[in-house]
Amino acid sequence: GGVTVDNSDAETHTTIYSISESPRDAQVIWAGTDDGNLQVTRDAGKTWTNVVSNVSGMPKASWVSWVEASRFDAATAYAAFDRHTFGDMAPHVFKTTDYGKTWTPVVAETSGVRGYAHVIKEDTVKPDLLFLGTEFGLWVSLDGGKQWAQYKGGNFPDVAVRDIVIHPRESDLVIATHGRGIWIVDDISPLRKLTAEMLTQDAVFIQGRATQQRLNASGGWAEGDAAYSGANPVDGAWITYYQAKRHIFGKMKIEVLDANGKVIDTVPANNRRGLTRVAWSMRLKGAQVPPAATAAFQAAFGPRVLPGTYTVRMTRGDQVYTTQLAIQLDPRATYTAEDRKLQMAAVERVKKVLKDMSFDVDQISGVRDELAQRASKLPASDPLRAQLTKLSGQADEIRRKIVATKEGGAVTGEERLREKTANLYGALQSYEGRPADYQEARIDSLAHELADVAASFNALAAKDLAEANTALAKKKMEPVKPITREEWEKANPE
Repeated sequence: GGVTVDNSDAETHTTIYSISESPRDAQVIWAGTDDGNLQVTRDAGKTWTNVVSNVSGMPKASWVSWVEASRFDAATAYAAFDRHTFGDMAPHVFKTTDYGKTWTPVVAETSGVRGYAHVIKEDTVKPDLLFLGTEFGLWVSLDGGKQWAQYKGGNFPDVAVRDIVIHPRESDLVIATHGRGIWIVDDISPLRKLTAEMLTQDAVFIQGRATQQRLNASGGWAEGDAAYSGANPVDGAWITYYQAKRHIFGKMKIEVLDANGKVIDTVPANNRRGLTRVAWSMRLKGAQVPPAATAAFQAAFGPRVLPGTYTVRMTRGDQVYTTQLAIQLDPRATYTAEDRKLQMAAVERVKKVLKDMSFDVDQISGVRDELAQRASKLPASDPLRAQLTKLSGQADEIRRKIVATKEGGAVTGEERLREKTANLYGALQSYEGRPADYQEARIDSLAHELADVAASFNALAAKDLAEANTALAKKKMEPVKPITREEWEKANPE
């Protein structure tokens, strides 16, 4: 009985707190109570046996906070006991392999695990991979409980972990905490592949699941009278590696190479010891966009790489390690890999238009500025000064056909070739399926318009600028020379 009587009768502690049916044998069911009973039935509940007395050293009336039947063996189960109400904050976790006749500790006193235990879970694939939730966080063991390490990824706090679920399809670890919401560890498959042999190596890549390029989507306001905020999974490919020691000497870098062995991206490397995971955006470099009065947000990022197999190369000092990274389409996608190739080809065509545009604008702006600079060195009464100033203005008028010059973006209604091309670039990236015919035609149209503007500037340079340079030479002043494409490419490498 309890100390006092109340409406709920809660103090009597006669509640079955945890139940677990064996996935291997439906006749085997385990039950744990909050007044220290640990029961098992092997005949679907017809008879029960209290096996708590077989747990060596466990005092009577210890709350059974969790009991978990193994998914690999019907005779195996795990039990966690909570004695914090007695002033005992230690994690008491045990394992049986003979239906409760004998029990062995899973968490040793010297394990370093802090906090009384709430939940113990066995991995769905690797029996020796265990997850333990205590009052002070999440703990992981790769060897069936011989050694434990606290999980601190993603700034996971030292918070009470009350339940754990391993997603059967995604291999994600879902963690329920007390007061800190639901946390999800994306893809625990590297933990399943981390072996004792790997732990002895200086560094090693660990393969995770293949990365699927999730469909582009945007959010909305569907909360109704409530609001919820949670971070989505990283929109990238995870690269997982293990280091026995912190890397100190020599440079450390991670590069991604395409099928031709070309380096297409570099990922910031973390040199700390242990298991590390970094995300690759799966994006190529963005387009070169000429400067203007407003930002071209639609062209602020590069296209996602095509599905396929890429090579990841990690350099640690003079040591080089490589692994393969598989990229796949989202299974929900209604387009094919061939459609993605056509989309990528269209994006690359627009990128080329934007690059050509960047060269044209830099060439025109350079001439405009140099003409103005030469004019400023001449007396106001000199006819050449007026000629140079006029020519500088004409060059700027040509530049204005390419880029917007009024601040305010779309509000001003001023859209030039740059803005139209950037909008097309963004539209092509927002949907990764086959581009529409009108989009393909629009690329050609914009390229022709840009070529017309470039031709008008070349005509200006061939006649009016040449005449101005002749006049400058007579005054022993340096001529104005438009930058060549070769010089520009060298100054603006991709």
